[in-house]
Amino acid sequence: MRASPPPRSNPAAGDAAPGAGRPARSGRRVVLITGASSGIGAEVASRLSADGRWELLLSGRDEDRLGAVAARTAGTALPMDLGSQEGCRRLAEAALAHSGRVDALVAAAGLGWAGAYTDMTPATIDRLVNVNVCAVLHLVRLVLPQMVARGSGRLVLLGSVAGRYGVRGEAAYAATKGALIPFAESLRYELQGTGVQLCLVQPGPVATPFFARRDAPYTRSWPRPVPAGRVAAAVEEALAGGRDQITVPRWLGAPARVQGMAPNLFRRLAMRFG
Repeated sequence: MRASPPPRSNPAAGDAAPGAGRPARSGRRVVLITGASSGIGAEVASRLSADGRWELLLSGRDEDRLGAVAARTAGTALPMDLGSQEGCRRLAEAALAHSGRVDALVAAAGLGWAGAYTDMTPATIDRLVNVNVCAVLHLVRLVLPQMVARGSGRLVLLGSVAGRYGVRGEAAYAATKGALIPFAESLRYELQGTGVQLCLVQPGPVATPFFARRDAPYTRSWPRPVPAGRVAAAVEEALAGGRDQITVPRWLGAPARVQGMAPNLFRRLAMRFG
């Protein structure tokens, strides 16, 4: 494992677009993966490490788990809490300082919460919004200029089908994931012709420590959680380019047709079975 502490002072990564014209120091494409200490992010790191064509910059809050993933995947650990704009800035600066460029961002960091919305505290709401929404927007803004200047890049955002359909007992979480849908659509229009591609990956429930960490296990009998490796495969597909959106498993994209054509019927079915 190679650990690289963030530099204490540097121009804002998004303003100066460092790394716009220089090759990666390793000669490989550089991918920055957030949420890499466990779950989907760790699986993405393992999959891309096996591919051998990527230099991995791995970020997460848990330094011990992140270090273990970095050691296993020959990646560089950049531990950071993305719950603040400052944390996002420091991570982007550290990534660009270490490798000279970022060719791809996989925004896999995320927090969950389940229960009655009236039981949520303001601090919990703020934390979910900061990590699930603000951190994604800030990191994209910070790494995007050097991609545009170079004429190539990949942005892969991890959303959730909860953000598309809504889920009982997960109103705030669904709202934070739903916010990524119009962000991705709008930014995709701006990126047309730049050589930078954006893909939104929307998994259903995934068999990771996510549910344990939110202190509410997944109890629904349907849909069944899919392995994290299946989502990681979708991320790898997204990095290859040519896809705007991927739903995992793919059949979970079908209810969107019912939702669009018959929203009242969709809500009745969701109230009964969701």
